[in-house]
Amino acid sequence: MRKIILLAAFAGALALTGCNDQKTAEAPPPPQELTTAAIGHYCGMNVLEHTGPKGQIILASRKEPIWFSSARDAISFTMLPEEPKDISAIYVSDMAKASDWDKPGTTNWVDARKAFFVVGSRMKGGMGADEAVPFSDKGAAEKFAAENGGRVMAFAEVPKDYVLGATAETTSSVEEGHEGHGTSAAPKDGHAH
Repeated sequence: MRKIILLAAFAGALALTGCNDQKTAEAPPPPQELTTAAIGHYCGMNVLEHTGPKGQIILASRKEPIWFSSARDAISFTMLPEEPKDISAIYVSDMAKASDWDKPGTTNWVDARKAFFVVGSRMKGGMGADEAVPFSDKGAAEKFAAENGGRVMAFAEVPKDYVLGATAETTSSVEEGHEGHGTSAAPKDGHAH
């Protein structure tokens, strides 16, 4: 009986070691530094030429990240059915560490799934559209919302219609603290920026 217990404990320890190895192997790839070579996936323009937070998505099937001129565009990529779904990592500019809105930084990234987003603020993203402004720190996000309007929420809470094409009604309901589900499911101009 004692041998069986010892064997079971040994097998359990091996299983846990395997789980830990698997978690290490599945760690997301690190973010890439934003350079002049980064071209926006939707706009086809140099990402550094735009103000506000940026985004990058790393796919399992690609070596280079897919770049976005706004954090909102990076979120939209995850929602659009025609885009690849082999996402290894989603990073957005950490505006808690940004020097200013015009130049949010080239290396200050936060995992989008762990970020706090301010939705419905007065600030516009890289292509002049409404932005989901990301922060690594909830307090910094709350301070930004107090100064610029909007509501703080997690990645999974950002309303699909806000990202894919908010109407004026959607934006105002987000600012008022409602979920913000408007009637528009498509972007205003027919595509995401």
